[in-house]
Amino acid sequence: MSSTTARTPRRRTLRLAVAALTAVAGLTLTACSGSDVTDAAPADKAEAGAAATSGGAGSSGGAPGSDAPADPGAKDGGKDGAKGDAKAGAAGKQSGSAQPSGGGKAGSGSRCHTSELKASFATGEDAVPDPNGEGATTTSVVLTNKGSRNCVIGGFPGVDLKAENGGGLWSLTRSSAKGGSIPLKPGDSTDFTINLGLSEDAGSWKPASAVITPPNETTSLTLDWPWGALTDQRSATHPATFVNPIG
Repeated sequence: MSSTTARTPRRRTLRLAVAALTAVAGLTLTACSGSDVTDAAPADKAEAGAAATSGGAGSSGGAPGSDAPADPGAKDGGKDGAKGDAKAGAAGKQSGSAQPSGGGKAGSGSRCHTSELKASFATGEDAVPDPNGEGATTTSVVLTNKGSRNCVIGGFPGVDLKAENGGGLWSLTRSSAKGGSIPLKPGDSTDFTINLGLSEDAGSWKPASAVITPPNETTSLTLDWPWGALTDQRSATHPATFVNPIG
């Protein structure tokens, strides 16, 4: 009996110890399980927040905890904006570099003004009018750019012949020919021709000078007349003496 009585308390003690260990183990598992659940929630929220931010680039909501409104796509927009500005700047520079400076190329510039031109009759051997040409002969008037800039000239000049003895003025009619625009650099020349009806008859008309007015100008250049008399056709509908366009 004494032996049986002694074992009973020990068994109870062991059972209590086992129960206590089981309870502690259960609490430990519960605590671990509770920790996992608690930690998982913020992660899920963070992932959900990240998904909302990337998917809401067009929204106007502000960032949490920030007083300033959100600027969706500011990063990408900044890059694209910088690229756009860089391209625009490059295009502007390229476009600016294409602009002529100073006089530019030969074809640029405004019209040639009278003050920038020198006029003269071509008097070389081949330029002398043929007295026997019967209206088919011509004389050439050379116009030279004596200025310091490029200019353009074209069209019909005005030509007025003044009589040698002060006997009137002959404003020459124009031909039906068409001319183009001629670019002149400083020192360059162009010319136009005058068809002449030369004559040595008693009723001929002798010019003393030719007054040349460049196209679209109001001031003139006066040249001494180097040739002979002309058939007087100042009132004729189709005179043998007339002016042709420049170039």
